[in-house]
Amino acid sequence: MSQNKTNKKFVYLISPNKIKNDKFYTDLASVFSSKKISFFQLRLKKQKSRENFIIGKKIKVICKKYKVKFLINDDPRLAKKLNADGCHLGQKDMDLTKARKILKNKIIGVTCHNSITLAKSAIENGADYLAFGAFYASKTKIVKYRANLTILKSIKKITSLPIVAIGGIKFNNYKKLLLNKANFLAISGYIWNNKKYKPLEAIKKLK
Repeated sequence: MSQNKTNKKFVYLISPNKIKNDKFYTDLASVFSSKKISFFQLRLKKQKSRENFIIGKKIKVICKKYKVKFLINDDPRLAKKLNADGCHLGQKDMDLTKARKILKNKIIGVTCHNSITLAKSAIENGADYLAFGAFYASKTKIVKYRANLTILKSIKKITSLPIVAIGGIKFNNYKKLLLNKANFLAISGYIWNNKKYKPLEAIKKLK
């Protein structure tokens, strides 16, 4: 999991909270066609695991076609069942060591909020990437922790692991995070709930 200076695939796309109909899959394919997406995370908090499995199978096909890594939020067992590329763990989810036993050498990323201490723990336990945020106000989820640009500079001094910035990222603030060495930008609401632009139009604005 890496990103070099010439890589334009800096977007770590997160699903909407709910997938309502088949139009989502068409939109997802069109967004992937922009060639800006490295990772897609399926994050459905309120749907049953059986539904998530069915949705996940459809998404996996699209991810494979566009060479996008497919990650599952919170659920290493579902990630294994789907043979996804890995999973993302929040601080209240399964312990990283347990998740590693389930997923072996698959990608496992960890939420570190705004804490270097949490990041150090994740590094020691073998995380593949670290996610920090929220950097900005977000409508996708309630913001309990706010991160600032200083944390990006601090974490870069102690690890070469890829850093994912998350929280309220959109057209008018994304460049600041890239300039401060975030490797990937986790984006959801700007793409899926944008009142001004359709998903493909929204993603094309990020250059």
